[in-house]
This record gives sequence, C-alpha cells and structure tokens, in this order.
Amino acid sequence: MPTPRRALILAALCALALPAGLARADASFGPKVGTRAPDVGALPDQDGKARTLKDVAGKKGVVLVFFRSAAWCPFCQAQLMALNGGAADIEAGGYRIVGLSYDPPEVTKAFTEKRGITYTLLSDPKSEVIDRWGLRDPQYKAGSRAYGVPRPAIFVIDRKGVIRASLAEETYQKRPPVAEVVKALEGVK
Repeated sequence: MPTPRRALILAALCALALPAGLARADASFGPKVGTRAPDVGALPDQDGKARTLKDVAGKKGVVLVFFRSAAWCPFCQAQLMALNGGAADIEAGGYRIVGLSYDPPEVTKAFTEKRGITYTLLSDPKSEVIDRWGLRDPQYKAGSRAYGVPRPAIFVIDRKGVIRASLAEETYQKRPPVAEVVKALEGVK
C-alpha cells in the first residue's frame, strides 16, 4: 500500500497526465517564441537569497514555470510536484527548472520543504515580473487573494535569453504534463 505522500504524488501525476497534444505551443498570452525573454532581475528564492535566471540556469538554459500559488492552488501544487519528478530528465537535457509566483519566500520555502521540491522557486510578491511578461490573470481584481497571480505558463529560455518554446493551457485547471515539457526541450535547436 503506498504511503499518503506517494498516493498524493501519484494522484498529482495522474491529474497532469493529459494527452500530449493538449498543451498549446506558443501560448496566446505572454512573450512569443523567438523573442528575447523579458528581464526577471534578481528575485528572492525560497531561502530569501536574490537569484537571477543566469544563477540558476543549466548548461543550455532554464525552464521557467509561472504558477499561481503554492499555498492555495491545488493545480499548481500538483504541477510543481510533477515537475519535481521530472527534474532529472529536464536537467539531463541541459536545463534547470525555475518556478515563479507572487508567493512570498516563506510560502515557497514551506512548500519546498513539505513536498521535497529540489528546484528553485522565485518570489515576485508585487507581480512586477509577472506584469513584465504580460501574464497577470485579468480575471482577478484588487482585493482578491488571487490578485496578481500569473496565468500558468512554461517557457524554455536558452542561455542567450531567447524564448525557444512556450507551453500553456487556456485554463488554469490544466497544465502541460512533464512529458510535454521534455518533448519541447528535445525540439529546441
């Protein structure tokens, strides 16, 4: 019988195991493939240390994952755990995963410790980077706890700062599965 943690991870992986064709390449929102990635600057990671994408990039670049919240969004939590399970495959391709949300570092730290997340989560509490990337979800108004969250999206960025792939869904309830992310990496020249 699986442990409760393994059962949760299995459930998360099953929830994200959508048919590979469902992920949209080059999402209708955010920067486009082939363009220079907007600056992220130096944001605090889950330990409060200021990090740039270059600091955390792999040999070939970064898989930058914009997510809503590790505190209250179960779809984000499942996605982050599934990506953690695929981190070795992504790193084998020369990339490193980096997550980014409006969550403060203490929230991402608690989540990474509780779930054993091995990659960097960056904090953009004022949603400045989220806005620079054109990803703020417009359905949430000031005063809502979700005000400032990004639309979930994944961008593959090379070492020169060029977006080589983007994956997203039109709804926050579906996320590109890890296999689709790995497939996108294989397609990057």
